[in-house]
Amino acid sequence: MVASCYILFSKSLNKFYIGATQTSVMQRLEKHNKHSYGSHQYTARANDWEVFLILETKNYSHAIRIERKIKAMKSKTFIKNLKKYPELQIKLIKQTST
Repeated sequence: MVASCYILFSKSLNKFYIGATQTSVMQRLEKHNKHSYGSHQYTARANDWEVFLILETKNYSHAIRIERKIKAMKSKTFIKNLKKYPELQIKLIKQTST
């Protein structure tokens, strides 16, 4: 099974959400938009989340390390650059592989 770190974007909030999953990102997206994770969760603030970027990994622990690294950057610019520059994605995956 492939794990993924994924980034969602909400136009209404102009915000990103970063997560990791062992299941289908599209299934996760549907659950986020339906507020299946509870009304007090971050993604419950909107129902227009769209997939911005998916980074596939070999295992879930690697996906979590990528998620934490992106969150630690605390930067919309970094997230946008991840999509804009594929070499940045490769570098991030290599940095978090161990």
